[in-house]
Amino acid sequence: MKLLLLEDDDLLAESLAESLKDNGYLVDLAASLKAAKSLMATEHYELAILDVGLPDGSGLDLLAQWRRQKRDTPILILTARDTWEDKVVGLETGADDYLTKPFHEAELMARLKALLRRQSGQLSQVITLNGVSLDEAGQRVCLEGETWRSLTATEFRLLRYLMLHPDRIHSKEQLLEQLYALDQDAAAPNLVEVYVARLRRYLGKSVIQTRRGQGYFFASH
Repeated sequence: MKLLLLEDDDLLAESLAESLKDNGYLVDLAASLKAAKSLMATEHYELAILDVGLPDGSGLDLLAQWRRQKRDTPILILTARDTWEDKVVGLETGADDYLTKPFHEAELMARLKALLRRQSGQLSQVITLNGVSLDEAGQRVCLEGETWRSLTATEFRLLRYLMLHPDRIHSKEQLLEQLYALDQDAAAPNLVEVYVARLRRYLGKSVIQTRRGQGYFFASH
């Protein structure tokens, strides 16, 4: 699951990106409005985290522009501006949540998970579909009536993305974008085949299906 982080404090951005990766997310970093606009125009993000005070303008202006463009990407504002008036302005501009600095990492992760569950229609940290249960907090999976199995970070990201977008065909290229961030070395498309094969060994072949020449999809029933 890929997120956009707009933050001009390099140390905070790098630290936060590492924490997000440890929690199973991929992160693209932007330090300016210009960079964020460019990334949002070419990449698909499940959620964006925005600072407000940036070198080339206000994150609120960018947020307002995205909402005028009918972008429904969940947005969490992460800023040092902590008055109630600032929070009201941020939320009324179109933010889905507002968290002030300094913050506790656990609270940020909990808020992100809540936003993503709301976006996907999931009400629990356990996603259950077609007899498969995925525990987001524990990064583990189980079939109905069986024991939990731990997943690697990449297995978890791939399965979570497929389960949050069931019955939708995803090309290998689209799945690679969700598995690897822009700043990582390019990955071979056959890596998707490798990880799909691993998941099929755990879950069976009928759950993750292949549409020849198009890609893969998670069957909801």
